[in-house]
Amino acid sequence: MKKREAEKKRGHSNTTSENETSIRLDKWVWAARFCKTRSIARDLIQAGKITYNGQRTKPSRLVEIGAELKIPAGFDTKTVTVRHLSDKRVSAALASEFYCETEESLLQRARNAEARKLSVFHSPRPDSRPDKKQRRQIIKFKNQ
Repeated sequence: MKKREAEKKRGHSNTTSENETSIRLDKWVWAARFCKTRSIARDLIQAGKITYNGQRTKPSRLVEIGAELKIPAGFDTKTVTVRHLSDKRVSAALASEFYCETEESLLQRARNAEARKLSVFHSPRPDSRPDKKQRRQIIKFKNQ
């Protein structure tokens, strides 16, 4: 108890104001809800999937306001700008205030979504597997 009081007097407490000036990249990605766990965030950063200002970086990189991150999200990649620093994981509504997605990223994701919708209608895959008669016809066609 005395140790904590002494640290507070010296200014070594673990308050959010102190942590908000220096937050690790993996912790920020986790807090902004891009990844379920910090270990997944760390693995993505180490693999080079998440870039910081266009460059590969380490998970221990300190995040700055205004930095641009490219983060994979499903089939797409989000390009976001850091607006707020926090090391606490909050609700999704509040976490969306930590960053702002760029216009180019939004347009690209919309184009990709439209292309995926169109490719579903023109899919070369059949609706079901061929039955025995159809398989015989396919084999016969291939052997001719």
